[in-house]
Amino acid sequence: MKSILGHDLIKKFEEFAPTYLAEEGDPVGLAIGTLNKSVKKVLVTLDVRPEVVQEAISKNIDLIFAHHPPLFRPAKNLVTDDPQINMYADLLKNDIAVYAAHTNLDVATNGMNAWLAKAIGITETEIMSVTKREKYKKLVVFVPLANKSEMIQALTQAGAGEIGPNYKDCTYTVEGTGSFTPMNQAQPHIGQPNEVEEVNEARIEVMFPERLTAEIEKALFSEHPYEEPVYDVYTIENYVDQYGLGRVGNLKEPITIEEFAKKIKDTFGVIGLRYLAKDPTQKIQRVAICGGDAGKFYPDAIRKGAEVYITGDVYYHVGHDMLASNLSVIDPGHHIESICKKELATLFTNWSKEMDWDLEVIQSSLNTDPYRFI
Repeated sequence: MKSILGHDLIKKFEEFAPTYLAEEGDPVGLAIGTLNKSVKKVLVTLDVRPEVVQEAISKNIDLIFAHHPPLFRPAKNLVTDDPQINMYADLLKNDIAVYAAHTNLDVATNGMNAWLAKAIGITETEIMSVTKREKYKKLVVFVPLANKSEMIQALTQAGAGEIGPNYKDCTYTVEGTGSFTPMNQAQPHIGQPNEVEEVNEARIEVMFPERLTAEIEKALFSEHPYEEPVYDVYTIENYVDQYGLGRVGNLKEPITIEEFAKKIKDTFGVIGLRYLAKDPTQKIQRVAICGGDAGKFYPDAIRKGAEVYITGDVYYHVGHDMLASNLSVIDPGHHIESICKKELATLFTNWSKEMDWDLEVIQSSLNTDPYRFI
């Protein structure tokens, strides 16, 4: 097994949930400490609270990987009499780094909301509220046949050739004959000045996200043997990646709202929940779910045809508006996002096996839900 730097683990994770997917102003990424160190033990948690930090210290953790950022607002001072500031001091004294993946994990294709949707058993899911649309481009480049494999490798390593979450290294190649005449001042890789040259070439086509244009062109020029590479870049009109909050899908069988609320309570192991329904005996089948505090997105759930919407921290007046719109709501609280502990642990453990990393992934054993019910 090989040791792994924190940077390497996070680089792999950010391929899964890139930080550019996060909402503006969301403090995702490294929050405390450094990733420029060997990481042997990772603690995955929903929240970074003083008790979680003490758990990390007791288990000799190198990196805490959290869903909720520990620093939502800038600290006004560094006085350790404040329990929150003291928590930061404990992390630094014990060389424990903290990385947070918040709204980027929420909207990732196979991230938080996909996990929640799977947990409640909805299928044929689609995004509830689209927050990001990413355009694609296509690169066409011509290289000598001898350089085909190296060019494809350089382009795909730069991020080209990924289509959706389940396919990578997608390219198309056709062979043909290229011809050119180098002029007096030319320094051709193949051929002689003032003589027509014909070369067996490969035409390589590959798609890539628009944001990677500079990186893809850099990879092309670094690998192409010609003094003047020939290539074209096209905008693709019929393919767009979409990311967003929440998922909407269908249950296998209709169920009453009251029965479904009980099922949600058991599924997420919450002590209590709230629900809103004009008629609790009404049967529903189309469901929307969004982790966290997402009451304000309920119009999107309605537009997607949802009969019931599951989210946390629903406000009183928003609840009235939901009912007025004939939307039933189940509020199991914000803490259902703790599903991330199991899912992240599975993700990191699988990567560790694939990469032969010397990495132990531990799920926080603490319940950080601040609410109790009587």
